[in-house]
Amino acid sequence: MEWIYWLVIWALFVIGFIGLIFPIIPGVLCILGGMLAYGLFFSFDQFNWLFWVVQGMFVLLLFFADYLANLLGVKKYGGSKAGVWGSTIGLLAGPFIIPGFGIIIGPFAGAVIAELLVHRKPIKTAAAIGLGSVIGFVGSTITKLVIQTIMIIYFFIAI
Repeated sequence: MEWIYWLVIWALFVIGFIGLIFPIIPGVLCILGGMLAYGLFFSFDQFNWLFWVVQGMFVLLLFFADYLANLLGVKKYGGSKAGVWGSTIGLLAGPFIIPGFGIIIGPFAGAVIAELLVHRKPIKTAAAIGLGSVIGFVGSTITKLVIQTIMIIYFFIAI
């Protein structure tokens, strides 16, 4: 039975990393779910208050980094709040509309369309803002990958 428990824990961790590619999946919550599953299946004894505070700080850091990277990527290239919203909507919808490349095309197209429609920016400027959203997304994804990996390593150190 123990191997089934570990299978569930690892599946939650893997789904957490899939969330990097499909942002609609709350990846960090799946990773926390894997840790909670371990506690339920085995024991919470290894997890003291410091463990949960550190993991909570990582979760906050992930949410902050994700938002900040997108905001900075769009703003650096002259984008507006509409560009940030368009990029976010494109990021969530892109992978489902265009499997494979939608994760990159979605935020780009969302930011470009938003800037063209809301602020009537020239196509060249809107395209630069779209590029900024993609750069922000890639930076955010790399940051989340590193933080999620650290969370899991810390989990295994604790147990």
